[in-house]
Amino acid sequence: MNKRFVPEPLAGSSLLPRTPAAAVVTASYAPDFERCHLLCETLDRHVSGAAHHYILVEHRDVALFRQLETSRRTVVDERDLLPRWLRAVDDPLSLFRRRVWLSLKTQPLRGWHVQQLRRIAIAAHAGEDVLVFCDSDVAFVKPFDCGAFWRDGRTRLFRRDGVLADDGHDEHRVWSRNAGAALGIEPSMGSVHDYISTLIAWRRDTVLAMCGRIEAVHGRDWVEVIGRARQFSECMIYGRYVDDILEGAGHFHGAEEFCRVHWTGEALSDDEFRRFVAGMAPEQVAIGMQSFIGTDIGRIRRLIGLDRA
Repeated sequence: MNKRFVPEPLAGSSLLPRTPAAAVVTASYAPDFERCHLLCETLDRHVSGAAHHYILVEHRDVALFRQLETSRRTVVDERDLLPRWLRAVDDPLSLFRRRVWLSLKTQPLRGWHVQQLRRIAIAAHAGEDVLVFCDSDVAFVKPFDCGAFWRDGRTRLFRRDGVLADDGHDEHRVWSRNAGAALGIEPSMGSVHDYISTLIAWRRDTVLAMCGRIEAVHGRDWVEVIGRARQFSECMIYGRYVDDILEGAGHFHGAEEFCRVHWTGEALSDDEFRRFVAGMAPEQVAIGMQSFIGTDIGRIRRLIGLDRA
C-alpha cells in the first residue's frame, strides 16, 4: 500500500479557513508546451486568489517546462508523485510516436490516464487547501478570482445534475460505475450526475481521504486500483466520493461552467473564434480549444490580444 496516503477521518466535515490557500494545477506534456505557455501568461494576467501554480509533467518533459517556472509556479516531475513501478516507455504499437505507462499492477495506460493520476497525487505534494484544476489548452480572457470556488467554508463541487440518465452519455456512465467500484460503493447505488469539466476545484484534504478510502477498501495502492479499470475519470471519482460517501459535507454544488470549451470539430476561423468568445456566458472567464483539433496557437494569441509581434 502507498504509505504516502493514510486513511483519515472523513474529510469535508470541517470548514475551510476563512480565506483558504488555493493553487492552480495543470497536467501537461511536451506537444502542449506552447499552449501551456499561453495558459501561464493569461493566468498571470487575469487570475487572482491563487498562491501557486503547479504544472505536472512526465520526467522527460521536466527540463522543457522548467522554462515556465517562477517564484509562484513549479514544475512537478511525475516521478515525485506516482509509484516507481509505473514506468513510461515508447509504444511500439504506435511506431514509437506515443507513450504508454506499463506495470504488473495496472493495465497499460495512456498519457491522458496518467495525467488524471497526477492530478489526484498532487494532493500529497501541495500544501494549499484548495486545488483548482485547469487544462493546458485553456486561456483566460477575463479577470477571475479563485474565491468563486469557496463559500462559507465550503468548496464548490462542479456537478451536472441528472444528465447521465439521458441518452448519449455511455462513456461517462462507465466512468461513474468504475468510480463507484473504486470507492467501494454498492453497484445498486448508481449515480446520474456528471462531474467532468475544466476549471473546477477540489479540497486537498478530501482528496487525501478519498485515496485512503480506496486503499482501505481494496487493500492496495490507490493508483493500482484505479489503473486496473483503465476506463476512469478522476472527476467522477472525486464527485462520487463527496456526494455518495461524504454526503456533500464541506462542499456546495454549482453547474455553471467557468470555461467555454470547443471540444470537437474543425479549427475555428477568425470570425468563428470571435463569435465563440462573444458567446461566452457571463460567468465564463476562459476558453478552451482542445489541442487535438489543431487550432493554431499563434491565431489564438492574436485573437485574444497576446500576439508577441
